Amino acid sequence: MTERPWLDAYPPGMPADIDPSAYASLVELMEESFRKHADRPAYVFMGKSYRFGEVDVQSQALAGYLQALGLERGDRVALMMPNVPQYPVAVAAVLRAGLVVVNVNPLYTWRELEHQLADSGAKAIIVLENFGATLQACIARTQVRHVVLAAMGDRLGVLKGAVVNHVVRRVRKLVPAFELAGAVRFNQALARGARQPFKRPVLGPDDVAVLQYTGGTTGVAKGAVLLHRNLIANTLQSEAWNDPVMRKVPQGEASTTVCALPLYHIFAFTVGLLLCMRTGSRLILIPNPRDCAALLKALSGQVFHSFPAVSTLFNAILNHPDFAKVDWSHLKVSIGGGMAVQSAVAKRWLERTGCPITEGYGLSETSPSVSCNLVTRRDFSGSIGLPLPSTWMRCIDDAGDEVPVGQPGEIAIKGPQVMPGYWQRPDETAKVMTPDGFFRSGDIGTMDEQGYFRIVDRKKDMILVSGFNVYPNEIEDVVGSMPGVLECAAVGVPDERSGEAVKLVVVKRDPALDEHQVREYCRERLTGYKRPQLIEFRPDLPKTPVGKVLRRELR
Repeated sequence: MTERPWLDAYPPGMPADIDPSAYASLVELMEESFRKHADRPAYVFMGKSYRFGEVDVQSQALAGYLQALGLERGDRVALMMPNVPQYPVAVAAVLRAGLVVVNVNPLYTWRELEHQLADSGAKAIIVLENFGATLQACIARTQVRHVVLAAMGDRLGVLKGAVVNHVVRRVRKLVPAFELAGAVRFNQALARGARQPFKRPVLGPDDVAVLQYTGGTTGVAKGAVLLHRNLIANTLQSEAWNDPVMRKVPQGEASTTVCALPLYHIFAFTVGLLLCMRTGSRLILIPNPRDCAALLKALSGQVFHSFPAVSTLFNAILNHPDFAKVDWSHLKVSIGGGMAVQSAVAKRWLERTGCPITEGYGLSETSPSVSCNLVTRRDFSGSIGLPLPSTWMRCIDDAGDEVPVGQPGEIAIKGPQVMPGYWQRPDETAKVMTPDGFFRSGDIGTMDEQGYFRIVDRKKDMILVSGFNVYPNEIEDVVGSMPGVLECAAVGVPDERSGEAVKLVVVKRDPALDEHQVREYCRERLTGYKRPQLIEFRPDLPKTPVGKVLRRELR
């Protein structure tokens, strides 16, 4: 595609393209912020503020420690924490040491964690000690040899007594450092690293920065390889897109973003952590967005301007009795991503905050943002907006040819934010990349004459639970291995709270098998949002003549 019709719909001053070569690496971007904004607040957590200068010193010390362990450029380091101040320090440290960040959901079961650690080949992990038991259950079967335990009482991110209860609802047994081979406390690592010589590696735009794991059609999570240039590009694209409203933040008022989405998710990682680093903005870290009372308490008395979230979170906040205790009057932009924004939610959010929800679209494979509605637009369109600067989008047929305007086709994306491929999976990469470099999203959409895109159907089998992708094959692979199960199928069903929920249909091998047994089996092997909310037993599953399960009939 040579034409970009959407450029005519761009507001005055919006660049058609950004310069992804503005920085050689994310480290260059971060260190520029450390220098320019040393005295500015970088993070707010549980009422305590941390300056960019503090993050600079702490992350360089931690980088020195990681290098002293013998980790070499390109080695992978897993980060398994909720939104606590140790997270951004660890991200900066890993990248400054020339290593690769592997973002891990801290609520993973040992089975999920083991796959991600083994697949990435991570040699080290920085983990909040509450999840030490999960790590202990699988570490022997991975390449991880170095463990840093972030904990209550660390210099950054002090977690006091009762706070733990809403950091994570399912607090795990605390595992002392000596029970995990090679484990060191976070503050010990900082102290040791501060005494080590730090060797700044020469990094380039094509070095790997992050492995962002995403579900796969095979049921096995794949690591999307995100290069430094991919994440730099998406950070600059997001900055340019939000600028028409964010430039209106009054002088002397610290530009502030609410980070309620988890930093291990690519949406918060880029639009929260990296974008605020680039602009020298404050990030309010919310450790557990499901605890709306704690979230609203953290926001009360705060002035903030940007709020990226998913539709279900906006809705939960609107319906909480403490909503009015927060001052929403300074809010300039509310970005809705991860899942479709419901029009009723968007209408109420605008009425109650005065700020419209601007719906966008993205994927782990695209760092993540690829399109968004104009942030100056007050009405809710129901579309996923226009492609961001330097981004090409089109709707294609099965042969890869572009379909006419207004006709449905698979959304394909090309731009500097698109990954080069999946980690050590050239076969899976080949399935999603076209010969001319477009990424096949798997989502069916249309484009109108102005260049606005709209989703008409998503990946037909994927289940979207509160913005998180759940792939039926993974659920079926887990439950199918359970003694007493002959076969099973998972589908998504509408759910008022989470958008969709997982429904599991089981054919028994053992007539004595019951729902409680299935739920307990899933609880031990699947993280919360992947667990079936509905379980149904049937004598058989509907299938095609060749034996393929007809999930659409189960819906």
